Amino acid sequence: MKRGTSISKYLRPLAEKTHQVYLTNELQVADVLEWILSQVGKSEVWQTSFSISEEFLRRLFFIEKQGQVKQFNLILDYKATNKTLNLWPFICQTMQHVYLADNHSKVLLVQADSGEVVTVLTSQNLTRGNRMESALVTTDPGIFATLHESMTSLIHNKSVPLHDLFSQRIGAD
Repeated sequence: MKRGTSISKYLRPLAEKTHQVYLTNELQVADVLEWILSQVGKSEVWQTSFSISEEFLRRLFFIEKQGQVKQFNLILDYKATNKTLNLWPFICQTMQHVYLADNHSKVLLVQADSGEVVTVLTSQNLTRGNRMESALVTTDPGIFATLHESMTSLIHNKSVPLHDLFSQRIGAD
């Protein structure tokens, strides 16, 4: 988030609105994740993106250190594999489950221990840019269920765990 910006400028508390949208260059999806976790508590998180940057990975590392994420599941695209493999040691310290697939989606799913669910559909990759980005934030259980089912199918049927891919690359060198 840009200095001096409050997330409340763009988003109301989850309990107040089922569906919210924003278009701004002031918020990052990591800001939105922290905001969600502060409201719903300890959660399992699924996130998809085309790619991830070191700066963004640092944010996720510190979010996880706060103890609000009980498991983080990340799906990145095959085409960003070389960049992803360069970050592999750091990714392994931050994420429990990382998968590579044909993926261009940017989805964040949060399922709290309480049963609350939040879905964020965003234009932002897990990289930091100062570009305009949009998102839909919703607590609609039907939207969450549909995307969770699709994401679970992608993980189980159409992805490669990053650990396996990294092991193959080391074996080839």
